[in-house]
Amino acid sequence: MIYIIYFLAGLFIVLACAMLYAFYRGRDFGLFIMGVTYGTSGVLALALPHWWPLVAGFVLVWLLKLLGLEPEHELKGSDENK
Repeated sequence: MIYIIYFLAGLFIVLACAMLYAFYRGRDFGLFIMGVTYGTSGVLALALPHWWPLVAGFVLVWLLKLLGLEPEHELKGSDENK
């Protein structure tokens, strides 16, 4: 079980790095907050080998998405080629 926790914590840290890099490129504040949340829960799960920091981080990120901090998607259609 401890290896699964370490794997998921590492995955959360990689996800946090990707979100912070996307924040650096696009300056969307929601990505920064979600990246910090994922990173904090991943590091906390590594420091305390328990499952609850991962669940808490996942729930907090979903709450942030429900609050509207998820970045907007711009759909590019075929009308731009005309």
